[in-house]
Amino acid sequence: MNFFKQVDLDWMGKAKYFFALSLTLLVVGGASLVKHGGPYYGIDFKGGTVVDVRFAGAPPIDTIRNGLAQQGIGNSTIVPVSDIAGTNSNEVLINLEEKGEGAEALDAGKTAILNALHVTLGSGQAGKQDINAVGPSAVADVLTRKDPLSLGATAGDRYTQLARQLTDFRDKNHSGILTNLNDLSGAGASPSVIAALNDSFYTSNFAIINVEIVGPKVGSELRRQAVVVTLYALGGMLVYIAFRFEWVYGAAAVLAVFHDVLITLGLFSIFHFEISLTVIAALLTLVGYSMNDTIVIFDRIRENLRLMRREPFPTIVNRSINQTLSRTILTSGLTFLTVLVLFIMGGQVLRAFSFALVVGILVGTYSSFGIAAPLVVAWNHWRGQGATLAAPGPAAGNKLRKT
Repeated sequence: MNFFKQVDLDWMGKAKYFFALSLTLLVVGGASLVKHGGPYYGIDFKGGTVVDVRFAGAPPIDTIRNGLAQQGIGNSTIVPVSDIAGTNSNEVLINLEEKGEGAEALDAGKTAILNALHVTLGSGQAGKQDINAVGPSAVADVLTRKDPLSLGATAGDRYTQLARQLTDFRDKNHSGILTNLNDLSGAGASPSVIAALNDSFYTSNFAIINVEIVGPKVGSELRRQAVVVTLYALGGMLVYIAFRFEWVYGAAAVLAVFHDVLITLGLFSIFHFEISLTVIAALLTLVGYSMNDTIVIFDRIRENLRLMRREPFPTIVNRSINQTLSRTILTSGLTFLTVLVLFIMGGQVLRAFSFALVVGILVGTYSSFGIAAPLVVAWNHWRGQGATLAAPGPAAGNKLRKT
């Protein structure tokens, strides 16, 4: 399948524009990283506690911040969760960086945040639990003990099933937040069941969706390992391409991948996405994807060097890129559409991961013909003053052939 036939675009003639675009993106991204003091690391790398809180309405950010400060954890940060259009949702992430070691320090941070939220926002009643903070087992225990349906000996199994039904209704139909226990009538709860729940539970206007805890020592080790893994991947690819083609091809491909990763990190800083373990996985995927596209172009250059012996090297590179253009559009375009849907529909948990893939595919595809190939042409021009490289590879040797 070919989208284009007889394409004759002068890619190398536009190399200076590609370099200017890349330099602009690198400078802007670098300035953002300097301004923010480096990448915005997630809980995986800096350690601490992250509490995901969902509200029935717009989150009272200022009230939460003041409440946390009053409870002695004013050093925490509050990050509103936004959708794809940039509109704030009803969720916030509360981050607390922990400096202490051990489970006690981490549990203390979690407890401090939860207590501050309930003190500041909760409408708790003495002796009652928040219905939005309990699971089906707690609801089943209350119903079994009170037996509002007079089930007798069969109460246990029946109330366990009913409790699961009620909590599922809360989570699926009310986004995890019940503001009135009478709403449970929509899940089949009878008045006697609702009355029994009213005796033991109260409703709040928020719910804790998720809590993550990572020790600072573990986070530091994960950050070091992420850097080492990325460098090992680049080093291995450099060795392979240098052996399979020539060292200059490997160097150009690795520089292009470094370019891709740095631009992606810069955009993460600009849009304030955090770097987590899933983002590192996306960056490694980006490294492999960009390298694969670059190798396809390099392989076509090697073939054309044997077929177009009399042509100048830039002409051979242009022809090679044009010949692989349809393949690039097919593979990159379809992959881009897939990760774009993941970015739009994947939700907050996958937002940073999918953003890295979206940016990575665009930048990785662009760098294959806009950075890696022009670097090889520039080196060839500097080294041979117009010489054409012999077809690279173990059988071709690494010599220049004058034309």
